[in-house]
Parts: sequence; C-alpha cells; structure tokens
Amino acid sequence: MNELSFQHYLLGLIAVANNIPAIPLFLQLCDGLSHKEQHKLSAIATGTSFITMIIAMIAGVSILRFFDISIDAFRIAGGLLLLNTGLSMMNSTQQVVVQGGEHTFSKMISIAVIPISIPLTTGAGTMSTVILFTQGIHHSDTLALKLFSAIVCMTLIIYFSFRFSTNIIKILGHTGMDVLAKIFGLITLALGIQFIITGIQGAFPKLM
Repeated sequence: MNELSFQHYLLGLIAVANNIPAIPLFLQLCDGLSHKEQHKLSAIATGTSFITMIIAMIAGVSILRFFDISIDAFRIAGGLLLLNTGLSMMNSTQQVVVQGGEHTFSKMISIAVIPISIPLTTGAGTMSTVILFTQGIHHSDTLALKLFSAIVCMTLIIYFSFRFSTNIIKILGHTGMDVLAKIFGLITLALGIQFIITGIQGAFPKLM
C-alpha cells in the first residue's frame, strides 16, 4: 500500500465526518440556551465524535480480525456504505429554519450524543473510513501520527462548525448549505468507489 499523506487522511475525514447535516438540528437544540450551555453542547458533541474516531483507529482492525472479516471485504462493504451516504448527502435538502423545543438540558446532552454526533457527524461511514485508513499504519509510527493528527484537526473543524453554526447558516443560507452538502456528498461518493475498487483488486487479483 502506498504511503498516504496527512492531507489525504484529513480530506477523507472531512468528506465523511463533516457535520453539515447536523447543524440545523444542533441549532434547534440550542434555541433558548445561554452561550455557556451552547458551548457545553458543542464540546459534548465534538468530544463524542473524537472518541468514536479514536476507538475506530485503535480497535477497528482488531474487531475485524475477531470476526474473521478480511480487510478487502470490509473495503467493499465500507465503499458501498459510503456510496449510500454520498447519494443521501447529494439528494438531501438542508433545513435551516430553527424552531424552539421544550427539552431539559440533560435530555439535550443525550441528543447531542445521538443523533447529532452519532450518526449525523461520525456515523458508520466515518468509522469505516478510519478503520480502512488504519489498515496501512500498523508498522509505521509516522503514518499513525499523521492519521491521529488528521483526527485531531477534524475534531477541531467539527467543534468550530458547531460553535459558529449560527454564523455559518447566516453566511451560507439555504442554498449555500445545499451546495456544500452536495460537494461533500460527491467527495464521499468518489471515496466509496475507490474503496470498492481497491477491495475488488485485493479480493480478486486475477480479475484485475
């Protein structure tokens, strides 16, 4: 496997772990809260996403081995999952109208974890991508550091997206959110196709 760059890891994560679909729901959740409470919800949602990606990085390949799933089979399955995710992102319409809610703060924390962080920000597609990236770093501390750095950078992007979600929607508006979601959807589609091609090459070398 060719050595991947930090930029490759980061762009791959940005494509699948972007929280554009979660922003409208997050704003609805924050309606009527103080700035301190909004910051706390941003930290909780972001922290959950970070932990999810780190668990996938550390334990993902071991879980596959436990269930005797080959990395090529997982690449194909993960690619199909990313295809579905990308198509959903390209066909979705972002709702930017924010309405108030009658939730207690403790219930809001639960919603910040599920569904805002999981699966809207770091779902199965993100976990699959991290696991597939992890496959190539076992014998390289440099690659492991690059992937970890990409996860940290992605976590910061997620945090600031939630932290300044009101400004983002004001700047982009309904159309801008739709365009951004479709761009990320297209990148996710391409990433999924590449995973499928790589998986087929590994599983059926004679066919290629």
